[in-house]
Amino acid sequence: MSVADELLKANETFARNFKLGKLSVRPARHVAVLACMDSRILFEHCLGLHPGDAHMIRNAGGIATDDAIRSLIVSHHLLDTQEFIIINHTDCGLLKVQEDELRQRLTKKMGRPSDEPRHFHAFDNLEANVRQQIQRVKSHPWIPKEIPVRGFVYDVKTGRLREVGEV
Repeated sequence: MSVADELLKANETFARNFKLGKLSVRPARHVAVLACMDSRILFEHCLGLHPGDAHMIRNAGGIATDDAIRSLIVSHHLLDTQEFIIINHTDCGLLKVQEDELRQRLTKKMGRPSDEPRHFHAFDNLEANVRQQIQRVKSHPWIPKEIPVRGFVYDVKTGRLREVGEV
């Protein structure tokens, strides 16, 4: 049985006991979280969030890409979130990876180059990366200046969050 088949089977059990169908599309806590896709981290759990509390936007590295910013704009302007949180973490797969080396490795492995994605957004300094993501979000003309945007580093060994202040 494939993993997808196993997941579908688990979904059958989940759906039999499903009681969340009446949750609002608007997050109850009026917050959106942009975080890494790392499978070791259940950000909802480490932040004490429950279904319906927050928008969770995840991608490789917790990067404020065009698509992540699009999601934050929709979250705020259409669904009333009033606060944004950005979380990177220790031992990230994009930490200490070089863009050009990764592109070369993939080209060699796949036997041909590709123009997309244009950037993998690799980085070598967690705190600097969090600050850069905060600035990307705050500087977008459709993100109101009064929206708080705070950044954190999650430690995968301890489970603790540490706030990263702006420079």
